[in-house]
Amino acid sequence: MIVVTDDRCAGYQRAGHPECPERVSRTAARLRRQTTLPVTWAEPGPVAEVQLRRAHSDRHLAILDQAYDFDADTPAYPEIREHALRSVGGALHALESALRGDTAFSLFRPPGHHATTDRAMGFCYLNSVAIAVLEALARGVPKVAVLDFDVHHGNGTEAILLREPRAAYFSVHQYPAYPGTGAASYRNAHNYPVPPGATRAEYRSALASAVADLGRFGPSLVAVSAGFDAYKDDPLSHAALEAEDFHWLGEAVRALGVPAFSILEGGYSPALPDLVFAYLRGLAGLNGELTSSPPAAPA
Repeated sequence: MIVVTDDRCAGYQRAGHPECPERVSRTAARLRRQTTLPVTWAEPGPVAEVQLRRAHSDRHLAILDQAYDFDADTPAYPEIREHALRSVGGALHALESALRGDTAFSLFRPPGHHATTDRAMGFCYLNSVAIAVLEALARGVPKVAVLDFDVHHGNGTEAILLREPRAAYFSVHQYPAYPGTGAASYRNAHNYPVPPGATRAEYRSALASAVADLGRFGPSLVAVSAGFDAYKDDPLSHAALEAEDFHWLGEAVRALGVPAFSILEGGYSPALPDLVFAYLRGLAGLNGELTSSPPAAPA
């Protein structure tokens, strides 16, 4: 397992903001402390302007260093452009690893899937997964699928990839919820909205449907926007998933049998390090270290 990260992504914060440095620092510490999953640590790769401009407008790239907040959730932190670029670099390194046949996870903040072509929003400044997908397509990968299991719909990823027929977006998310999109499917955007308060079994059923449909798309590469805020105790959702479900998600991505890479999106509970570890163990085909057996996948 290759984990791409950089300690500098813990170098900014705002008091009381849920998207905090501990999300990455505690998760990295958890992965370094464990002894059952072999991990090779890596640093983010370089990011070229052409890679950014496939996903974002010149205007958006020019205002990333502005002095005023983008919205109430998305502050203009000092040097946020550089922090966001490192997140993109982590995703591109994870992509490179997947193309070599390795399993990779990009452990960075800020997240990216709400960032649109010309807007920073929802804690997100640059859309790392969309940039990586467009890079893969530019290199000649025939078909790329995005699996987004963050509890919030990845409106930015969906919008950026709508113009790319060789890509398909599959999102399981709570609806209604922030950002208010993802109620229905259209074109190459496949949405599986789950109502607030849905049971664990109902949420798992939606996840299973999305993975099955993604498999039928027949991608050559899978990019995973791995958000862990559908966890039952996450403060930013009303969902019901447990650690075993994220382990199952890792197994489901592995079972697709195609190269895949994952990047961290949301997840704001103190349990995030254990949830990421459970997911990575599933990706690696490892069992154990879970409190109970996961429920059977819906047919």
